[in-house]
Amino acid sequence: MQVTNQIGDQHEAPEEKGAGVNYLLPFILITCLFFLWGMAHNLDSILIPHLKKACELNNRQSTLIDTAVFFAYFIMAIPAGILIKKIGYKNSIITGLLVFATGAFLFVPAANTRTYELFLLALFIIGCGLTILETSANPYAAILGPSESSSKRLNLAASFNGLAAMIAPIIGSLFILSGKTLTPEQMAAMPEVTKASMLLEEAGAVKLPYTILGIILVLVAILFYFMHLPTMKAEHAEVEIKPGFFSVLKFSHLSWAVVAQFFYVGAQVCVTSFFIRIAQQGAGLDEKTAAYYLGIYGFLFMAGRFIGTFFLRFVKDYVLLSIYCVISIVLCLVAIYGTGINVIYALGAIGFFMSIMFPTIFSLGLVGLKSNTETGSSWLVMSIVGGAILPYGMGTLIDLNHDNIQSGYIIPLVCFVIVLYFSVWGRKVKTTPM
Repeated sequence: MQVTNQIGDQHEAPEEKGAGVNYLLPFILITCLFFLWGMAHNLDSILIPHLKKACELNNRQSTLIDTAVFFAYFIMAIPAGILIKKIGYKNSIITGLLVFATGAFLFVPAANTRTYELFLLALFIIGCGLTILETSANPYAAILGPSESSSKRLNLAASFNGLAAMIAPIIGSLFILSGKTLTPEQMAAMPEVTKASMLLEEAGAVKLPYTILGIILVLVAILFYFMHLPTMKAEHAEVEIKPGFFSVLKFSHLSWAVVAQFFYVGAQVCVTSFFIRIAQQGAGLDEKTAAYYLGIYGFLFMAGRFIGTFFLRFVKDYVLLSIYCVISIVLCLVAIYGTGINVIYALGAIGFFMSIMFPTIFSLGLVGLKSNTETGSSWLVMSIVGGAILPYGMGTLIDLNHDNIQSGYIIPLVCFVIVLYFSVWGRKVKTTPM
């Protein structure tokens, strides 16, 4: 049985011979990976306000949590693509899971010493593992089935990333956030021994959830080791552009997809990184209630993925992407200029409408790349570095505006404008490369 891959516009021949291949179980396993890296990313939204308090940070310093994770994508994207070519999808997935687990286990010594730099190192290692997983799993999910349904398949798998967006804040609220919010004056009046003990207790709250996460990752890696996954081998019948890391950018739609992905990921991370802070500042919610609303945001994000996957049966992917971008831009304006709980409602709605953006941009960017598919995937994963850079810029803007969180949401607004450009013009595939 041969499967035509829309993303690479190529035929992918499984190593199995005979009657055919059942892709359901491999697809389920791959979908589990989307959930696991979704947990890692969405726990960061809890870590930012939590470690800001536990390690006594300002807004700019707290966003280094995002920087540590997403800068790893930039560093590891090329090695991840090389790794896949050398050892295959399955072994790359196992490697990514074990690296991810190593970073999770490092949270224990980081918490025991309340060392922010060690937390950042652990998060960077987690980011390296996530890079390998995403570079492997995104294209692999796309080729596990008919080419005409590759976008739907990626969005379906990514829906479980959305499920993690709902569950992670709940776990964070129960096991990480203490609900204690003290003013600078109260902290200054506290005896140093009491203060040090309280801060160490706050930092230590991360140990149990991250240890459990690390154990789960090791168990999943063992499961992948013993499971059989179809091996895809490309058969190309046409003369193609010579494979090369930079030559693949001659495809203008891929170049624009890289730009769009950079700004989309930056927008998503900006929205969630300061969600709890804006819920406290703008709507007057306490820390745990704010985390509850972040969980609702995650539910809407997940619902958007499932509903968006359904809509893709009837609407072209780039059309739906354009509509969702316009709505997200309007909602950002509400988040900037609105008041009270309306700001939180607007941010929750943004979660729904940006839910399909990552997998749709990814799919549109890889159309027609043939043997350059793995390299194109590396570029798209590398562009996730937007999540490292733009939140830092947002934190800086907020600090410059005297801790006015709403003012920072101008950054995701600009990001959605750029993604809109990609969906309308940049995603168009030319018959020949630039």
